[in-house]
Amino acid sequence: MANPVVALWRIPEVKSKILFTLMCLLIYRIGAHITAPWINVPALREYAGQLQGTAFGIYDMFVGGGLSRATVFALGIMPYISASIMFQLLAAVVPSVEKMQKEGEDGRKKLTQYTRYATVVLAIFQAYGFAMFIETQVPAAVTNPGFPFRLTMILTLTTGAVFIMWLGEQITDRGIGNGMSLLIFFGIVESLPSALYETGRLVGLGQVNIFAIFVLIAMMLATIAGTVAVTMAARKIPVQIPQKVMGRGRIRQGQKSFIPLRINMAGVMPIIFAQSIMIVPATLQQFTQAEWARTAAGWFALDTWPYYLAFTVLIVFFTYFYTAIIYNPVDIAENLKKQGAFVPGVKPGARTAEYIDSVMSRISLPGALFLAAIALIPSAVLSAFGVATLSRVLGGTGLLIVVGVALDTVQQMQQHLLLRRYDGFMKKGRVKFRGRQQRYI
Repeated sequence: MANPVVALWRIPEVKSKILFTLMCLLIYRIGAHITAPWINVPALREYAGQLQGTAFGIYDMFVGGGLSRATVFALGIMPYISASIMFQLLAAVVPSVEKMQKEGEDGRKKLTQYTRYATVVLAIFQAYGFAMFIETQVPAAVTNPGFPFRLTMILTLTTGAVFIMWLGEQITDRGIGNGMSLLIFFGIVESLPSALYETGRLVGLGQVNIFAIFVLIAMMLATIAGTVAVTMAARKIPVQIPQKVMGRGRIRQGQKSFIPLRINMAGVMPIIFAQSIMIVPATLQQFTQAEWARTAAGWFALDTWPYYLAFTVLIVFFTYFYTAIIYNPVDIAENLKKQGAFVPGVKPGARTAEYIDSVMSRISLPGALFLAAIALIPSAVLSAFGVATLSRVLGGTGLLIVVGVALDTVQQMQQHLLLRRYDGFMKKGRVKFRGRQQRYI
């Protein structure tokens, strides 16, 4: 069997898509290292090192460390992701947004345009908040404080966020994979070389023993294998499409199909939502010295049993919540009924919707518990062995994003190879048919 990597490079169209994607990612990484005006980077990075586990640290992970360096791409793709999530949530409560989602291509274009507008607004507010945060909390990091600094930061970071949004859309349209996901993917993976170097330095100093490294490698392989298995696992609901007369004596034969319900349908979103709530006490402690804030931060400190328990409960809750928003069993049952299809042994309509909802509820629990395990176990093991430098890449959120995006990109490449194989097969078939036809003539 031919090497798929070599086969991809032999297809001109796919080769151009891969090169275009790599060029866009290179531009993104270059911009992620260009510092915004009037910023003292060493002072900011020294302060940012104290904010791990807060909202600042979580956001900084998604943008590849751009926030702690105050680069022109410091906001990353997160304003666009936040706007997209906002419209997904609005679709469940605002009928007009739900109608746009169901209007086909025209509705999706309108929704995309509104998402872009919301991205610009969110980027302006986030840029202003970031400028005020640096100016008030880290005055040593600002060389020219005041209104000019705030205005410059708003213009710089908002422009960077809009450019990154455009760059992600270009990758999706003209490259390989989902552009937004790939930008987050490379933002997380970018910290891997420095994390490995720091871990090697700790081993050389004797602060981390070799046994711990072997345990971490085994844990990493087992976690990746489990993540791949659960990410691709699905419960298949059988569907029967009956025989149908199409007109003029044409008959469509009955078919058997299935509805795939993924065990981890919500993806990484429950972990992100749960982390957004769990980091509130630590974030409040950074901005206020009140006794209640210190008490709350102590109760829900990292690597404590109250933290593990509350985090697990929140992940389970948001798994069911987000799955209910993005997956509507009633719409699926109605579409099956319109096509004349049905689930064997279940009446079409409301009974089918109830059946799909019950199946989805049952498989969501193991998916939620898996997410909680992935989010907590690697981080707990890394902290236990004193190798917190790898937590950004091998922690639950980062690992799920990296594996999920890698699987999605590989599947798209396989589809290109399969399409190319079918095209070649059809061309050979036409050539043979023409040759045979010429002989008969």
